[in-house]
Amino acid sequence: MKIKNIAVKIVIFALLHFKNNMFVPDLSYGEWIQFALCGLLLGMSKTGLSGAGLMVVPIMAQIFGGRTSVGIVLPMLLVADVFAVSYYHRHANWAHILRLAPAALVGIVIGVFFGKFINDAQFKTSMAWLVVLGISLMVWQDLRKGKLNVSNHWLVAAVLGVLGGFTSMVGNAAGPVFTLYLLAMRLPKNSYIGTGAWFYLLLNLMKVPFHIFSWRTISAESLSIDLFAVPVILLGAALGIRLVKYFPERAYRIFIIASTLAASLFLFL
Repeated sequence: MKIKNIAVKIVIFALLHFKNNMFVPDLSYGEWIQFALCGLLLGMSKTGLSGAGLMVVPIMAQIFGGRTSVGIVLPMLLVADVFAVSYYHRHANWAHILRLAPAALVGIVIGVFFGKFINDAQFKTSMAWLVVLGISLMVWQDLRKGKLNVSNHWLVAAVLGVLGGFTSMVGNAAGPVFTLYLLAMRLPKNSYIGTGAWFYLLLNLMKVPFHIFSWRTISAESLSIDLFAVPVILLGAALGIRLVKYFPERAYRIFIIASTLAASLFLFL
């Protein structure tokens, strides 16, 4: 649990550092409730209930604006990623992580370039369509009952890696794309969660410099907003770990597909 201890120390340091200069966003009571709900869902999504995280994208975009929300959500994701890794790190399949990572980095760079030329409305629409595309591919593959074998095809991994990196950079919405790949690998439940936990942590860390120096969407102000979400993120992570234990392998796979599809449709509301 060394990773978790390091994460706790970082959070405490951040709280002490920002306590006298904390930026408190001017939100209504309803928006504060939605913000807290987003933190809870992110924590749950990172510890096994992955479909829940997609609901965060449109809610945060509605509260803070499309581009701004992406910079606020990224540190929240990293907090949840660290705690997911601290619990599931032994179950990761590094062969799949290393296969996807280079292509994902290429997708991130493409996202950095094109993300500068679209406004908030286009941002939200792009996020919605990219997520639905990923979900459609995932459901189609599963209905094929294994007839589409992508486990050893480097080209499919490369395409999904680039697409996932792009959607992750543009709107933190890469979940369905990488879920498609991981489900296609037919990984056991804990291996699926552990592999995803490590991969998303590395993916999100790769995005941080671009958000700080290129898009300038991460700042002291945005980080101080993120601190308000830390308690509910940790609560959601603990809740997700507990709930996943009750799912048999087959039921868990069906749940992931169904919940991710439902969450993607929520983007259009």
